[in-house]
Amino acid sequence: MQDPAIVCTHLTFHWPDDTPLFTDLSFAVGVGRTGLIAPNGAGKSTLLRLVAGELAPTAGSVAVQGELAYLPQTLPLVMDRTVAEVLEIAPVLAALRAIESGDTAEEHFSIVGSDWDIEDRAHAALARLGMADVDLDRPLGTLSGGQAVSLGLAAQLLRQPDVLLLDEPTNNLDLDARERLYAVVEEWRGCLLVVSHDRALLDRMDRVAELGPDSVQLHGGNFTAYQEAVQREQEAAEQAVRTAQADLRRQRREEREARERAERRAGNARRNQASMGLPKIVAGTLQRRAQESAGRSADVHAQRVAEARTRLASASQRIRDEDRITVALPATRVPAGSTVLTCEAVNVGLGAVPRVFGQDGFDLSVRGPERVALVGPNGAGKSTLLRLVHGTLTPDSGTIRRAEGRVAHLSQRLDLLRPEWTVHESLRRFAPELSETQLRHRLAQFLFTGDRVRLPVAALSGGERLRATLACVLNAEPAPRLLLLDEPTNNLDLVSVEQLESALNAYEGAFLVVSHDRAFLSAIGVTRWLELRDGALREIDPPDA
Repeated sequence: MQDPAIVCTHLTFHWPDDTPLFTDLSFAVGVGRTGLIAPNGAGKSTLLRLVAGELAPTAGSVAVQGELAYLPQTLPLVMDRTVAEVLEIAPVLAALRAIESGDTAEEHFSIVGSDWDIEDRAHAALARLGMADVDLDRPLGTLSGGQAVSLGLAAQLLRQPDVLLLDEPTNNLDLDARERLYAVVEEWRGCLLVVSHDRALLDRMDRVAELGPDSVQLHGGNFTAYQEAVQREQEAAEQAVRTAQADLRRQRREEREARERAERRAGNARRNQASMGLPKIVAGTLQRRAQESAGRSADVHAQRVAEARTRLASASQRIRDEDRITVALPATRVPAGSTVLTCEAVNVGLGAVPRVFGQDGFDLSVRGPERVALVGPNGAGKSTLLRLVHGTLTPDSGTIRRAEGRVAHLSQRLDLLRPEWTVHESLRRFAPELSETQLRHRLAQFLFTGDRVRLPVAALSGGERLRATLACVLNAEPAPRLLLLDEPTNNLDLVSVEQLESALNAYEGAFLVVSHDRAFLSAIGVTRWLELRDGALREIDPPDA
């Protein structure tokens, strides 16, 4: 049997309205772990669907060598299906139970085939992903979002594929579930192609594939190695641009000096010819030769200038256009000794749960510009805690004291801005005291310039909506002293995550952030870690310690 592999040859794909996404894309990935990266909207998920056979290419071909399994980003889940049905083993289990009860019909044995141990293998796959206590008859609707993702992965692993496609598999997974997924990836021995913005997952790759509109560039090594290689390439490209700019200036100077010398020689020649009294025919010949010589010289210098321009354009194309947020936010500064937040014995009941935070509630204090990470399993109540701190949810018991100044809350849904507002109008509403020049300047700092400031919020991408929300929240009057962020990196591409990190590193107040992205938490300088588990809030050491 051939080694498992994915081979795309001259792949072209157009949307139904004939809008092109890929043109003449050719690449191959074989045994090993490959991380597929690109900005949102570049077509990563579409490429996986083409490989999986869910979409047909407009031209070219996709070939998969080996048994294929595919875990999409959005699972087509029906809530009343059982775990066994999602694992696609329900018919085999039914046939096994019929045989065990004494029914020896041939069709039961045909359905079972060689899968006599399927129940044990299913429980082993679930246990591997932290779901050992999940019964096979349990309805899907009783599982959390993270458990549903883990169940989808277990279903693919049960198929024992040679080629595995994963599309953003860590979305909705808590830290524990991510660690189990990482273990599965590290043990993988077939061909694995992963679309992800999770840098911890990408650092477990053997290679990184960077998707463009007409090419896939393969880089050996994990994501950290890729970043280092890109940094070296950018430094070399920037040096090449500086060299090309200097060369162009030199060629222009030499062209100008040559032209000035030619003009001086022509003037001297005319004066000399007049003083020498040469016949017109001789003078004309000498003048024509001088003009031809000057023309040849001008052509040579013009060609050199054109070549220098070409070298500069070529060097400039190698520089990546990835804008960064660079902003100062002194108005958000919180003195080191001041108390920003105090919570004592805070509790609330939600639905069938009378006390989300155990019998005694939770205590929490934040002093000065602390950067606090709140982690814990999915469903533990982290988002509920943020809503209590913000004041959008009223506690049933306990007290919450907030310092003077705003507490700003960025929910997972990024619904702070009205969809019909433009970016310009949104900031105007949050910071009415800004002049038009100041407002434009603040928006430009968050990468909104020109006509893009007039875009409605509804038309923005996830990354753009986050930048617009940050621009409004961080420039609001009064400036926020405490910032609450709930899974802010969900669905952001890698460039947008870096832009978010830049903005948060400029923020000088306190923040409390819920996130399972350790690389993000490290980049924004988290200094304190809290874990919420089984209703209890406690301080923990950094997970990497």
